[in-house]
Amino acid sequence: MQLLAFLQILACCVLLVLGNVEKTIFLGPELIRVPQQHPNLQDLFLDTLSPSTSTLRLKLPAAFSKPNAERGEASWFLLDGLRQHQRYEVRLCWAATQPTSFNFDLFTLNEVFNTPSIITSLAVYSESRQDYPSVINTPRPASAGADPVSILFLRVEASADYFTTNKTLMQNVPPVNVDIILDPYVFGVFPRSLAPTAAYLVIIAVLAWYLSGYIWQRLHQIAQESSGKDAPFNTSTASGRKTKVI
Repeated sequence: MQLLAFLQILACCVLLVLGNVEKTIFLGPELIRVPQQHPNLQDLFLDTLSPSTSTLRLKLPAAFSKPNAERGEASWFLLDGLRQHQRYEVRLCWAATQPTSFNFDLFTLNEVFNTPSIITSLAVYSESRQDYPSVINTPRPASAGADPVSILFLRVEASADYFTTNKTLMQNVPPVNVDIILDPYVFGVFPRSLAPTAAYLVIIAVLAWYLSGYIWQRLHQIAQESSGKDAPFNTSTASGRKTKVI
């Protein structure tokens, strides 16, 4: 009964988490030499994700689907400093109170510059970023050097996924607060950010193993004591004859 009461109290402490996650898993591409003459990658004014700068918190523009933009508003990012053939994960987290549909696309440098529709989308976004203040704080990418690097372009398309009688919200879709995370996999099995959680679960499992043994021994001891108290008691007379217990 005490265990049942404890579980009921624990269930009452569970919090409801309102959030959404979209992700894509990929392998680091082959090493390439990035041209250093202008215009170069730095001139694109893209926010950069790398193993050393693995998280971005920003507001992504969103829009309803249009004939020329069926998947909403496009934003571009540079994934820099990757290790070729290593598995990575890009996660995008946003609040459930901002209903939005996201689509991810990953492109190599050659795919971007050899596909007219893709380079046009990147150019339009880059032009809109020319006077964007946050680009001042964008770290210098590893691709700015002369050494071969492993890089990818990430395109995130955000489409508003709601309907309201509020005409203002229908005509002007507010930007979406998001966290974008680049997470390398450990041994190609699970994301590095989950390592502390995995260690925590292992510790809990070990403690639970020993605790369950102690609880079992204690319950077994209590059961034996209860059986001893309830058993019939045989007495002997002074002459040594045993009395029969009915």
